[in-house]
Amino acid sequence: MDYIIIGESLLKLLLALILGGLIGGEREHKSRPAGLRTHMLVCIGATLIEITSINYYHEFRGGFNVDPMRLGAQVISGIGFLGAGTIIKEGASIRGLTTAASIWVVGCLGLTIGAGLYIEAILGTVFMYIALKCFKSLEGRIARGRRIYCLEIVAENIPGKIGEIGTQMGNCGVSILNVDMRDADSSHFTMELVVKSTGNINHSLIVEKVASLQGVKEVKFI
Repeated sequence: MDYIIIGESLLKLLLALILGGLIGGEREHKSRPAGLRTHMLVCIGATLIEITSINYYHEFRGGFNVDPMRLGAQVISGIGFLGAGTIIKEGASIRGLTTAASIWVVGCLGLTIGAGLYIEAILGTVFMYIALKCFKSLEGRIARGRRIYCLEIVAENIPGKIGEIGTQMGNCGVSILNVDMRDADSSHFTMELVVKSTGNINHSLIVEKVASLQGVKEVKFI
């Protein structure tokens, strides 16, 4: 039994636990679907895969062709399915992309640790943490000029009603980007609007204004 190899594997797994936990802790603090334990497990699992790949490469290098990168490549593609589970669509908005990306990068982090590139892994964690922690306000300022929402309206099928609704939306300070008509018949229709605002909008005010129009039965943000 090679105690040096075991000791190095222990160091790698401990580092994966710490670095994966650091990123996962930040996500946990933000109450994201994938938090502390998920990121730890992904990082540890990726580290184990890379440790296994390298050990098998050294053990069987003279016997038959062994590619130490093959298992790692499967980890990178496989983690995409796990990350997809954290992405949630809410109307016109999509949440969870950052957490999905953090899971993928933590997997890469585990492979880096497993390969013995400790300095690179630590630097990657530092830059990842900075990206998650320090650029949120900048992202908010950039996004402030392109706020997009989705609104569902049920109304009586009266001539000119859609134009009337559009005018009321304009009075509330939002512009309509897309209109999707469904469940329309001779008496009623359901309309889904994708609207854009240059700043924060008062949801309750918009609902109140549009609902006050004659023939409008239901208004809600989705």
